Amino acid sequence: MITVNGVSLRYGKRPLFEDVNIKFTPGNCYGLIGANGAGKSTFLKILSGEVEQTSGEVHITPGERLAVLKQNHFEYDEYPVLETVIMGHERLYSVMKEKDAIYAKDPFTDEDGMRAGELESEFAEMNGWEAESEAAGLLNGLGITTDLHDKKMAELGGNEKVRVLLAQALFGNPNILLLDEPTNHLDIESVRWLEDFLSRYEGTVIVVSHDRHFLNQVCTHIADIDFGKIQMYVGNYDFWYESSQLALTLMRDQNKKKEDKIKELQAFIQRFSANKSKAKQATSRRKLLDKISLDDIKPSNRKYPFINFKPEREVGKQVVSVENVSATVDGEKVLDSISFVLNKGDKIALVGPNGLAKTVLFQILVGERQPDEGSVTWGVTATPAYFPKDNSAYFEGVELNLVEWLRQYSKDQDESFIRGFLGRMLFSGDEALKKGSVLSGGEKVRCMLSRMMLTGGNVLLLDEPTNHLDLESITALNNGMIDFDGPIIFTSHDHQFVETIANRIIEITPNGIIDRLMTYEEYLEHPEVQQLRARLLSA
Repeated sequence: MITVNGVSLRYGKRPLFEDVNIKFTPGNCYGLIGANGAGKSTFLKILSGEVEQTSGEVHITPGERLAVLKQNHFEYDEYPVLETVIMGHERLYSVMKEKDAIYAKDPFTDEDGMRAGELESEFAEMNGWEAESEAAGLLNGLGITTDLHDKKMAELGGNEKVRVLLAQALFGNPNILLLDEPTNHLDIESVRWLEDFLSRYEGTVIVVSHDRHFLNQVCTHIADIDFGKIQMYVGNYDFWYESSQLALTLMRDQNKKKEDKIKELQAFIQRFSANKSKAKQATSRRKLLDKISLDDIKPSNRKYPFINFKPEREVGKQVVSVENVSATVDGEKVLDSISFVLNKGDKIALVGPNGLAKTVLFQILVGERQPDEGSVTWGVTATPAYFPKDNSAYFEGVELNLVEWLRQYSKDQDESFIRGFLGRMLFSGDEALKKGSVLSGGEKVRCMLSRMMLTGGNVLLLDEPTNHLDLESITALNNGMIDFDGPIIFTSHDHQFVETIANRIIEITPNGIIDRLMTYEEYLEHPEVQQLRARLLSA
């Protein structure tokens, strides 16, 4: 258990947290949420002891082991993969190394034998004889195959290193897990494996993630950083979001249908009390949820960008036809005879293990790249609006401020119009005068979405638009794309984003495509689709 008493953190005169009092107990998974800059990762570092608070104390129950998902991907480059995972249990690893060193001694003294016996006893108590098989099981579950286990970490790619470091954090059944963005760079199978692992985990988990589906699947509580405080809520992310929005509406509408809003919120709480993400916590969560009063749910201080795609004209029945398109990049064939037709009502999610293949297809669709073979034919009424995965060309070396930058893409050149538009995208006041070259990743994405909205396109093409966005911006974009009436082709690693938008799934595999008119969940669960998918991916 972790107990936080009166913790504050200040940078100069600026407080990040003030007098935080909170308790994290075993058997629960806490989703730590908050706007960008609220201090989510910093709070995890305070809990782990990496950052020292200005005042207050953090108490961890004596004897409990805490594990942290490491962020330095190069820290273990000289170590083998399997050994790196075992290093997650510092005491076990220390005993292993000392024991091996003693047995390697020549001569081997009686004193060495006594010490070795002590270490063997401690090693057995820590289940050390199962360490390698446990580490291998974690790695395999996260998609790191057995042939990689003896390789040096330096030989692995960035995505593979992330998975190894996650296995390191999970190794040895620690009592407390601190996970900062654990689903980054994981494929669907690995995310599902992690969700299942955490659902069965008996210890305390505190996780920071922008993946709403993941938070909904694993979290029993939400710890919300807002107003410099941390407020605890029982339930998953959807419960927190919907209830905070209802509370905000109620606060804004004190004199209009107040009683109806109160009944709506009470009905909402009652409905969620039966929605469990962990079976073993179902009864206790239901009791806690039933006790929630209106005063317990406070409106959030967060700001959501206004994302609304309005086409200048309606698209006709002929949208775009892709016929036998093939493309090769650096000698690798990433697209092989791809054919499909985008219809007026389609919202297509492109999925598949090769991100480059999807990006190349987008580039071919918008004319940035020519296919090696095949053709793309757009309908005469179609006006595509494109969001590229790599936006660096739009900002590198750009000395224009945001008003000037966005004016390049606007038919209305009036400064008040541009500033108003930027304000709705959370660039208000002096923020609108920032230079394009100094923007953060999330700010660049909001600028690119602003550019898309101003084009008035009636067909949306978006390549990984959720990258770099915080939860608030992802939610706003999610809602904006749901509300858009025209056809869409997009790709994203955000499970809930794909599930709530797409009505058609196209998976690009090395040996062809799978094209199904169904939701993402239906696609993942459909037996025939999964058999075909396994065959195409392994061929």
